[in-house]
Amino acid sequence: MEERGFTAEQASRLSNCTHHQLRYWDRVALVSPSIQGTGGRPGVRRLYSFRDLVALRVVRSLLDNGMSLQRVRRAWDYLRREGRMEEHLSDVKLVTDGHTIFHVGSDEGELMDALRQGQLAFFVAIDEIAREVEEDVTHFEYDRDSFLTMLRRVEDDVVEELEDTGS
Repeated sequence: MEERGFTAEQASRLSNCTHHQLRYWDRVALVSPSIQGTGGRPGVRRLYSFRDLVALRVVRSLLDNGMSLQRVRRAWDYLRREGRMEEHLSDVKLVTDGHTIFHVGSDEGELMDALRQGQLAFFVAIDEIAREVEEDVTHFEYDRDSFLTMLRRVEDDVVEELEDTGS
């Protein structure tokens, strides 16, 4: 089945990007139409894929949240070099603090700085830690209850033996 193509007009409307941004990002190879590019020929329509629309919105979102185009481009280049752009884009997770762009790796807890050639950054998944603590507390309570039950049985056995030897 052939993938549906979106014209530059449709891509502009669906991604909230201007025509100028689409042309510029294509020219600098930030986000180019993957179905049909112009190849520098006038009169040739650009055709964007659904994946391209997602990429355009991601770039637009990063820009809207204070990232410079240069930083977005460096992060995008890193993601391409690392093969992250080959993944389904909905599986790629980016986090920004307004100064850098982090790629959340497929391993929970892996956070790579996309602007510093993938330097590993510190990442703490508090929900996962809370889940682990909860599991540990549950195991502890179970072990404690088992231990107390065993102590009661031993105590009952000792009392029973004392009663048997006392009679």
